[in-house]
Amino acid sequence: MTRYRTLEVSVEDWPLEQPFTISRGVSHSAEVVVVRLTQDGAEGRGESTPTDHYGESCEGVVAAIEACRDRLEGEEKPSAPGMDLRGAAANAVDCALVDLACKQAGKRAWDILGEPEPGPVQTTKTVPLDTPDKMAADARKWPTYNLLKIKLGMPDGDLGRVAAVRAARPDARLICDANEGWSIDQLRDYVGSLRDAGLEMIEQPLPAGQDDALRDFTSPIPLCADESCHVAADVEALVGKYDLVNIKLDKTGGLRPGLELATAARAHDMKIMVGCMLGTSLAMAPGLLVAQYAKFVDLDGPLALVGDRNPGLSYRDGFVSVPDAALWG
Repeated sequence: MTRYRTLEVSVEDWPLEQPFTISRGVSHSAEVVVVRLTQDGAEGRGESTPTDHYGESCEGVVAAIEACRDRLEGEEKPSAPGMDLRGAAANAVDCALVDLACKQAGKRAWDILGEPEPGPVQTTKTVPLDTPDKMAADARKWPTYNLLKIKLGMPDGDLGRVAAVRAARPDARLICDANEGWSIDQLRDYVGSLRDAGLEMIEQPLPAGQDDALRDFTSPIPLCADESCHVAADVEALVGKYDLVNIKLDKTGGLRPGLELATAARAHDMKIMVGCMLGTSLAMAPGLLVAQYAKFVDLDGPLALVGDRNPGLSYRDGFVSVPDAALWG
């Protein structure tokens, strides 16, 4: 069998500066899958973070990619959808294929994909879920990050958490993420206070699958679908319930499906947020192409790590820069 390229897939563990807590649990490190595709001396890389909430594990993602080894190495023009890969497995493969095409052509990803050349974008800094005092202290650690995302979604105390962060950072723009942790009654009870605190967006307040409760609810704060929106085909069912969709490449299955989701959202007059799982700059870099269309950008994953890739993305004063070609794309 002709071999056009060589596949290497591995698991890497990147420790976090501090435990990262959301309503569903605590992470102590970012465990990621890295795909390397080599052809004629050029190497393309992609990184993804499997999520157990979606039934994924590093072992399962590696196994899914390994099952496609012959096609990845032997097909002239392989694609993640063509191999029936989904989620994190598809993302690592799709981003590695794009990166390899860039390295072979000596072009940047936006030129390869026909997208606008990206520029630096403002990113959130996430404040993990904790006690109000600890969340306030965390918010104060990042004085040059003027857009903060507050993790919420506990049975009680969320309004106190928001008040503490607002008191600690009266200068900051605030959004929040309930990670499916509220009921529709809690949302109704909270939204007035959240508006008064100046929150600009609420991400995934209700569990995925309970979105119909939002159809008869008029929120004074824009609502963003995260767990309820994975791919472009999901958008139509969310119209009239959400104002934005959060595009994460680990959910869409890669950069190219992520761009398709952005197009679908815009076609339905929905705005875009670009998000991430915990990961290194290699995982964030492709998302910067989608971020050019976004109202909110949440690509702060490397800021939670003890260390990052070299070269990595440049984070300065709340903005993240375009990746160097040596990193990705």
